Amino acid sequence: MARESSKRHSGGPAKPGAKLGGGSAGGGGGLNIFKMNTGIGQHMLKNPLVAQGIVDKADIKPSDVVLEVGPGTGNLTVKILEKARKVIAVEMDPRMAAEVTKRVQGKPEQKKLEVMLGDVIKTELPYFDVCISNTPYQISSPLVFKLLNLPRPPRVSVLMFQREFAMRLVAKPGEELYCRLSVNVQMWATVTHIMKVGRNNFRPPPQVESSVVRIESKQPRPPIDFEEWDGLLRICFVRKNRTISAGFKSHAVTDILTKNYRAYCSQNDMMVDDSIDMSAMIDKVLTETEMGDKRAGKCDEADFLKLLFAFHQIGVHFA
Repeated sequence: MARESSKRHSGGPAKPGAKLGGGSAGGGGGLNIFKMNTGIGQHMLKNPLVAQGIVDKADIKPSDVVLEVGPGTGNLTVKILEKARKVIAVEMDPRMAAEVTKRVQGKPEQKKLEVMLGDVIKTELPYFDVCISNTPYQISSPLVFKLLNLPRPPRVSVLMFQREFAMRLVAKPGEELYCRLSVNVQMWATVTHIMKVGRNNFRPPPQVESSVVRIESKQPRPPIDFEEWDGLLRICFVRKNRTISAGFKSHAVTDILTKNYRAYCSQNDMMVDDSIDMSAMIDKVLTETEMGDKRAGKCDEADFLKLLFAFHQIGVHFA
């Protein structure tokens, strides 16, 4: 089942979208039972080859537990159950949760399926090895970061997104769609574009094109605090085509970093000079690293790591 973006959209550009639905046109699964609520963007995937391709790209092992977000009527779910040891399906729509449960009732697969009713972003998730996501586009970004920040992130996630959001995930320095999201995700995972999925693969067709990406968590995880990393990137990418030094000239930024510096000194039993000039400290770091005149949109992971390390050397932190 799919839901188009709404005014609460937080995962990508505020455009109408769809999410990959568990049901397909040829597999039954409730398309004649439920009236799709197009007002909230429910669109069912009607191409079973796309569903099979998603399952195949997940490389599911017989011992794997798979988290499926948004099983819809269950056509994708039953394909996953053929390969996995267990499927945990998280669904917000009670009608769909009941339907996917009914799909396996009385069958051997029933024992392998657990359906959780609720919002995946707010739900405490059990351990799983693989994620296959059919989630609404408005939670694209929250879902990605929830998966990557789990204590034990999934080995691989195969996720359907609005195409522009998907291309941001794989964008490289200098490309138009390269942004804070690109750097953040690529620090913690390897992201690969798997396939494009056109509007006509859904019924009814959504207003945007879709893409599927594969996200493989890096092992071992980089020894970087996520909040620190993201805090630095927020400043650098406030205007990605302006110089990095421009982002640090805001009084709000210097005030926050000054408070963080005082907190750091207090926690480490260091003397704090009340006349500290944070602007001068920032200028010193940007000059010594030669990062001040660079533009975030053209910097890579190594550049931002160099900058973060230099700030940490003088006790300046971003979280």
